[in-house]
Amino acid sequence: EMQVCRVVGMLLLCSRALGGAVGIRAGGLRVRPLVARARAPRASVALESSAGLTLDERLVAEEPETVRTSLRRRQASEEVLGAVDRIGELTRERAALVEVGNAARAQRKALSPKIGALLKAGDDGAVESLKAEVAAASEEAAAADAKMEVIEAERGALFATLPNLLDARTPNGADEQDNQCVFEWGTEGPLPMDRVWHDEAATKLGGLDVEAAAKLAGSRFAVLRGPIARMERAIANFFLDMHTEEHGYREVNVPFLVGADALKGTGQLPKFHEDLFRLAEPLNGRQAYLIPTAEVPITNLHAGEILDEAALPISYVGYTPCFRAEAGSHGKDTRGLFRQHQFYKVELVKITTPEQSDAEHRALVAHAEECLKRLKLPYRKMLLCGGDIGFSAQLCYDLEVWLPGQGKFREISSCSNCGSFQARRMNLRYRPSAAGTDKKQKPVHCHTINGSGLAVGRTLVAILENYQNEDGSITVPEVLRPYMGGMERIQAE
Repeated sequence: EMQVCRVVGMLLLCSRALGGAVGIRAGGLRVRPLVARARAPRASVALESSAGLTLDERLVAEEPETVRTSLRRRQASEEVLGAVDRIGELTRERAALVEVGNAARAQRKALSPKIGALLKAGDDGAVESLKAEVAAASEEAAAADAKMEVIEAERGALFATLPNLLDARTPNGADEQDNQCVFEWGTEGPLPMDRVWHDEAATKLGGLDVEAAAKLAGSRFAVLRGPIARMERAIANFFLDMHTEEHGYREVNVPFLVGADALKGTGQLPKFHEDLFRLAEPLNGRQAYLIPTAEVPITNLHAGEILDEAALPISYVGYTPCFRAEAGSHGKDTRGLFRQHQFYKVELVKITTPEQSDAEHRALVAHAEECLKRLKLPYRKMLLCGGDIGFSAQLCYDLEVWLPGQGKFREISSCSNCGSFQARRMNLRYRPSAAGTDKKQKPVHCHTINGSGLAVGRTLVAILENYQNEDGSITVPEVLRPYMGGMERIQAE
């Protein structure tokens, strides 16, 4: 976990290094400088931007190998790879049916006027013959349309299983072990290892009651009390204030329940349905789910809309509970607050043009990093490989905070550029400005970007482990003290 980090991206990352900032470890256990470190470039990662291809049915049919190459880099299953060929077949079948239907409709259109002329001429036999031909053409067109509906349904279901195309800068790799560290901060000198786990520290302070949570709801829930509960609220308020007052985000308060279409738009459905909490009964006539992240309702705020280019980029921040079944994590991270069914997160979302996308992604990552820097928490920035990147992302950086209790870096934020992938699924577009002409431009799909700024519960975990004192108390980070009524230290009740 503590291997040497290497820079794989742009030299811009190095120029942002913060030199010489001094951070004092809580409680006098350790004093060392908190600084940024960068490493030598790694040549194995392509640095050029992605080709800007849009993943649609036409691309799958016309350039299947482009799609398969991206899927192989994602370590996709044979079933998913097979969907590419089937989508191509269905697209060609659909094209043939379109021709059949159009030809039948053209024949019907050409024959229909002749019936009137024959009626006037009193040629009843020819009239009946033409009527039969028109009826046959209508039946042929209807049959083609019916077959197309079946094809569209199958093709749409298969297409929904295909993840986003990877950016060329996403490195190859099988899993998280192949992610590449591009930057680290606060890691000069040996990292602390002499801390108890956060759950033990919080329980001794009277701030965590796992047994009460189990009585109420079972495993993977927590009850927080007193100053520990207040600190969780302080963390969220600190993040929200910083993002709205300094980083230019507009705060939104969104529903915690959404319809299936919203989850399809951002990519959680259909692939991750087992990880969602679904309501047993319809809500407002729709199947409804508890949100797994605020990314879902916030990104979908403009679903189906055509925005003005002048309004972009749009930057939103929201604070919500998140609900996850954690279906695939049986036996993993069962201890403490790290992987819960219910947790809180401050989410950052940007809606941009394709031209703005890269710069806004970098800005969002920097905004999430600033949260950790202000709290003086050691972290590293990881460029995710093809085998570990999320379904909807084309390029993604994870921020991993150091946890002395666990003795390892753990994810606290995942910042993804999804390109046009989500926007296409939710039909989110903008109309380019037409400088020097009155002609309306054709709408273009937006790009969407999202990331935690930060996960509140995991930030609490990091503070509980990094700010421990020898007597078991927790020093309150300086930036949180105004939100804690000036409290400097949390002690046992």
